[in-house]
Amino acid sequence: MYYSKYPLFILFACFFCFTKVFSQEIIPLYATGKVPNAINGDIPTLTVYKPENGKSDGTGIIICSGGAYLGVADVVEGIPAAKKLTTAGITCFLLQYRVPDGSKMTHKETVPVMDAQRAIQYVREHAKEFKIDKNKLGIMGFSAGGHLVSTLCTHLNDIYIDNPTNINLKPDFMALIYPVISFTDSLTHIVSRLQLIGPDITSEKIHYYSNELHVSHSTPPTFIVHAMDDDGVSVKNSLYFYAALQQHQVPAKLFLYAKGRHAFGAYNKEATIQWIDPFIEWINKN
Repeated sequence: MYYSKYPLFILFACFFCFTKVFSQEIIPLYATGKVPNAINGDIPTLTVYKPENGKSDGTGIIICSGGAYLGVADVVEGIPAAKKLTTAGITCFLLQYRVPDGSKMTHKETVPVMDAQRAIQYVREHAKEFKIDKNKLGIMGFSAGGHLVSTLCTHLNDIYIDNPTNINLKPDFMALIYPVISFTDSLTHIVSRLQLIGPDITSEKIHYYSNELHVSHSTPPTFIVHAMDDDGVSVKNSLYFYAALQQHQVPAKLFLYAKGRHAFGAYNKEATIQWIDPFIEWINKN
């Protein structure tokens, strides 16, 4: 039987093109053997998603997917968001941050923010290589990733990394997608709180990690998305945070869905308008 070599060639060429388009650069956050607070285990990384050649608008976004501080749900949240954002010329950096685990790290509750600070530092240090403007670098968080991001952006003076060249560690804007904001009993996501600070809950820790209480004039401009029927993380987390932003005259936009529940990621199947398009417009206007 005769088999043409051309279909095999075409198949190989298609596979090569597919891998070139969808393969991404993965960068360790820290030098080998120098991961701070590490006992053993996870190596935090950045996965870079770039726009097509010549289509970068200079904006960069570090993306922190959720997962209740138990894992990082990039497949549902970060990856689809990054792919959509790159079509608008935005360079995305998926942060595989370490989730708090006392068997793998010391001072576990500070480690996720530490990794986010290091991500900001690294991206700004290499801004020219990534073809982005270091003054157009934002950060996005989903669910518990939103708690990480809002903690970072409301506690800007708490620095957990070495920063000998004084790189600016404040994001230029943040996006919070159905975020955990508060650790107060009536608002919090219990699993996220337990995983981050453990069972020894004190009023001081609850206050520190209830980020609606720490908004200031220095908090970066913020875009918030939430569904009113969210039965995983109460929409009140976003409403209270937005109210605090308004009180302190921080530029902010609140995008609410009537339906969508929790963890709809980059695309809410219950809606005709997807939040990511108004978000891109908001970035361009601000």
